[in-house]
Amino acid sequence: MKKQAVLLINLGSPDSPAVPDVRRYLKEFLMDERVIDLAPWKRWLLVHLLILPFRPRRTSEAYRKIWWPDGAPLVVISRRVQSALQQRLAVPVELAMRYQNPSIESALRRLTDRGIRKLVAIPLYPQYASSSYETVEARVREAAAEIAADMDLRVVPPFYNDPGYLEAWVNSSRRFLQHDYDHLLFSFHGIPERHLRLTDPTHAHCLQKTDCCQIPSPAHAKCYRAQAFRMVESFVKLAGVPSGKYSVAFQSRLGRDPWLKPYTDTALADLPGRGIRHLLVTCPAFVADCLETLEEIGMRGKETFERAGGKMLTLIPCLNAHPDWISALENLAKRHLT
Repeated sequence: MKKQAVLLINLGSPDSPAVPDVRRYLKEFLMDERVIDLAPWKRWLLVHLLILPFRPRRTSEAYRKIWWPDGAPLVVISRRVQSALQQRLAVPVELAMRYQNPSIESALRRLTDRGIRKLVAIPLYPQYASSSYETVEARVREAAAEIAADMDLRVVPPFYNDPGYLEAWVNSSRRFLQHDYDHLLFSFHGIPERHLRLTDPTHAHCLQKTDCCQIPSPAHAKCYRAQAFRMVESFVKLAGVPSGKYSVAFQSRLGRDPWLKPYTDTALADLPGRGIRHLLVTCPAFVADCLETLEEIGMRGKETFERAGGKMLTLIPCLNAHPDWISALENLAKRHLT
């Protein structure tokens, strides 16, 4: 049998919160054609002339607020998950980031040096989006073709509807749901509306009607919005969240083009006007806490909510290294290992 391994792949973080490292990270991230899907020359001008001269300093300040003594939270947590999963599996478990370090290329080289000839890659994104899951899949396949052309590579599909993942998400949230709260906000990372249309294989479904996500379609196999709503439906059913006590919003938009609505920052400012005083927020696009959860929601979002009249915003942590999540990952990996 071929020697096998598992490769976990997450987004990535700067090597440090210093401005040069943040600039290097943002450059790699934003020059990805699946993140900013403009013509190459337009993307270059936008990134190099309008974003990189200004954004790294602000983003550096945000990273400094959440940076841990042993590194970026996303990377530290991902390493903990790697270590916990390694204890469950009899095959090597490696970790890589789509951007910066540890790189996909370095992980593949380490695995080939160990004689691995079959690899199960797990992009740590529950939902499909061209700017998250698709770019990871494309890069790992491209790198494998360059470094280990004879490697049998399997990329695990998005796991938004995996029972083990959903159960882990609910179980890790339960201690927060057991206390009194007024409302639960599901804040997903946003994407431009045009990305839904581009990944729609029918070219005639996504965003064509207000209820398009409730109408069965082949488009849902690659529809981030439909998968997000499906996840929420599963969560509230499993957790017993009452109807009318939750809502969905989308965070982290960039630029002037329309992104998925409603926007999280707008929702946080509006909810106190509806009598919401104690708000729970969960961020299901992420499996590990990161800048977008800890700083954007846990700090800036909390300030927005309280300034608008809310009394308490409680951020429910991501799955991180919760034992049920490790069990779900173990089962995902074993289904693709032979």
